[in-house]
Amino acid sequence: MTKNNAPSLILASSSTVRRTLLENAGVSFQVIPANVDEDAIKQSMFADNAKAIDAALVLANLKAVRVSNQTPDALVIGADQILDMDGVWFDKPPDMDHARSHLLKLRGRSHELATAVSIFRNGQQIWHHLESPKLIMRDFSDEFLDRYLEETGDQLLNSVGAYQLERHGVQLFSTIEGDFFSILGLPLLAVLHFLRDHNLVQS
Repeated sequence: MTKNNAPSLILASSSTVRRTLLENAGVSFQVIPANVDEDAIKQSMFADNAKAIDAALVLANLKAVRVSNQTPDALVIGADQILDMDGVWFDKPPDMDHARSHLLKLRGRSHELATAVSIFRNGQQIWHHLESPKLIMRDFSDEFLDRYLEETGDQLLNSVGAYQLERHGVQLFSTIEGDFFSILGLPLLAVLHFLRDHNLVQS
């Protein structure tokens, strides 16, 4: 519930997962996806030996500031996530063959999900939060992978790691360290704390 005289809230993302997380938490907001060339920015920062978490924050900032410049006085949330396995960054798989390849590379190994969220108002950053959950994928069988891909289908293409932890993807893992909501793409508890401080949800 939003209090009177509170600024409007905008999610600068086309992510259905981030939108669902905020909706399920009872937050009132609009969705205005930002037009950012994420691939070009990530490639440039990777070439410059940037850390994944720094790149995620840059992208979150760019998304938020693009929309913030068009929506005076609104609070704009930008978020981004990069899967980092030993210095290799993964992008969302374009098709199921690439999804299979992603999962085979991750099988039996650990990786981090560099997750950043940033909030802008009138073109200026007023808050940000970083998380880097660590996940270890178990050494699952080829038969399990085949069944998993068949049952889950192209929904996997919406996930940078080709898994959906909130669904069958949890069976891929042996160990998870870190905030569950951050793994899904938005550090929700930290965001809610900020929103309470700014009268966007009741305290």
